[in-house]
Amino acid sequence: MSVRECLPVEFVASMRSQLGDETEGFLSSYEREAYSGIRINTGKIPVREATEKLPFIRGSVPWTENGFYVSGTSISRHPWYYAGLYYIQEPSAMLPASLLPIAPGDRVLDLCAAPGGKATELASRLRGNGLLVANDVSASRAKALVKNLAVWGTANACVTAETPERLYGAFGCFFDKILVDAPCSGEGMFRKDSSLIASWKERGPRDYAPLQKEILSWAVRMLKPGGMLLYSTCTFSKEEDEDVIADTLERFPELTLVPVKKKDGFAPGIGLESCIRLYPHRADGEGHFAALLQKRPTERRDEPCEQEGIVSISQRKKDKSAAARARGESTGKNIKQLPEPVREFLARISYAEDFPLKAVLETFLYEQVGDSCLLLPPFDFPRSIRYLRTGVKIGSLKRGRFEPSQELAMLLDASCFEAVLDMETDDERVLRYLKGETIALKETEPDRTGEGWVLVCADGHGLGWGKYGNGSLKNKYYPGWRLQ
Repeated sequence: MSVRECLPVEFVASMRSQLGDETEGFLSSYEREAYSGIRINTGKIPVREATEKLPFIRGSVPWTENGFYVSGTSISRHPWYYAGLYYIQEPSAMLPASLLPIAPGDRVLDLCAAPGGKATELASRLRGNGLLVANDVSASRAKALVKNLAVWGTANACVTAETPERLYGAFGCFFDKILVDAPCSGEGMFRKDSSLIASWKERGPRDYAPLQKEILSWAVRMLKPGGMLLYSTCTFSKEEDEDVIADTLERFPELTLVPVKKKDGFAPGIGLESCIRLYPHRADGEGHFAALLQKRPTERRDEPCEQEGIVSISQRKKDKSAAARARGESTGKNIKQLPEPVREFLARISYAEDFPLKAVLETFLYEQVGDSCLLLPPFDFPRSIRYLRTGVKIGSLKRGRFEPSQELAMLLDASCFEAVLDMETDDERVLRYLKGETIALKETEPDRTGEGWVLVCADGHGLGWGKYGNGSLKNKYYPGWRLQ
């Protein structure tokens, strides 16, 4: 039975009232295959270079400059995927992050972030400056978020697993930009995942709309005056889309709906034309909705937020002792004060003036929790909420020896480290490395006696670590990420 034949009668009737004469074209789209896409990591590779070298790219996604349609079965097994050079993402799902105007230095919240497709793009557009807080209320879903941000090579981010209400209690109105890709009935994904049809029958728009309004209300409170918020869903339901926006505008008169420049495939909102809709019969992708809101700037400089955020940039640098007391732990150290084995290892890393790692090594603060060696963005993170990640774990210090982490490797390329094994993508040893196997070295490749750390790369891009010894490379690729 085709997806079209499985569509609920109530859903079809609703879409017929929305689309009128376009209904048949809309329903016919369910007889075609869903589109697949990837988004290029512009922080690691220029878009043009990626499109010239990746064999499975078939065309550009109109609403984002680094999004592309793809076909084939090797997309998730290509070494560049493991090096974090691209993210596999449904094309319409690229819309929300592309519409939120992120600038380097912004404080950004992705409130419903797992598994990380939108968060990774927000991180790219920060270019290593500012802060990204990526949150998901489910700690189990947020684990995928932690991995995807690490693979992407993101340093200036923390991952939380909290309710919006608790985040507001911790941060106050702290954020310049907020993305709310809200949980929804999933109507726009029926073609891509037909199992969602059964879920829709059990829990439809009427169940989700109150939750969406509540989530959005807390997000508005966390937005700084003058800040911008992007609300999105993957559903066609007016009750979950325009009605939620209209309700929010009524409850928060300090908000305005910002017009978005129309692009190929965009349809206007129902009754709110500044909103954006994607329909599968009009655009090469699944269904999506987006609305961009802005909070009015304060009229007076002394006009406070509803609740002042307790987090402030560089606070630990200004008052380390106060920060230590607030956190209940030892004061974070400047990079020059870190333990000698860690300092000696990091001294082996070199970087150009514009390399993203430069800001990490020169401005982040060192902290040690047990064996873990962390580099934290210079913010006072509130300790009343649950974190799965803060900054970057650069490695572990065990019995006076430093072992670099997988996360650190994802921030590097072949130009950054003094000992590198750089293999071409079609070298069969690359896949063997990703599977966790020991790698034999060729006679022309460097060898070392002892246990020297080496950065393993594919086409110059970091994959992970290994240790030279006796003509081979002992595999140190993180076991949980290995290619199955």
